[in-house]
Amino acid sequence: MVTSPPSPGASPLFLREEEIRRGVELLHFGQAEIARATDAQLDALGLGRADQRALYFIARRPGLSVSDLLRLLGITKQSLGRVLDPLVARGLVEVVPGSRDRRQRLLRVTAEGARIEAELFATIRERMAQAYAQAGQGSVTGFWRVLETLIAPEDRGIVAALGIKG
Repeated sequence: MVTSPPSPGASPLFLREEEIRRGVELLHFGQAEIARATDAQLDALGLGRADQRALYFIARRPGLSVSDLLRLLGITKQSLGRVLDPLVARGLVEVVPGSRDRRQRLLRVTAEGARIEAELFATIRERMAQAYAQAGQGSVTGFWRVLETLIAPEDRGIVAALGIKG
């Protein structure tokens, strides 16, 4: 694996446009690399990145409502249908009515869906663990704080419900 030299520390003028652009670019390329890490697995399974994101959040929070998944993914109902319907048809996700409100649609992964999600996550976990180890604990904490602050206040509750500890 080719490693690049460590980034210089942020300038005391870290709110300048160039500093912010660097952060945006690093965020973009880091996210793209994480996504690419699972592309071969997804291709072999006949799944796409949107399928992986849906499986991830449904596995992370069994009983997740369709409306909460829409908020987490930030997509339209129509887009979610294009992702969710095939996952249900393939037996990777099941939809059950809510216990209090039978109109509510709650999602959970099947055993096969859980197996696939776990395999995909193992690839991501390995890549993230390598990056975390190279950056160190203090950097990881700072990274989390920046990302947490980027989350819109109205969405922080649903993110907290995933069990993320800060």
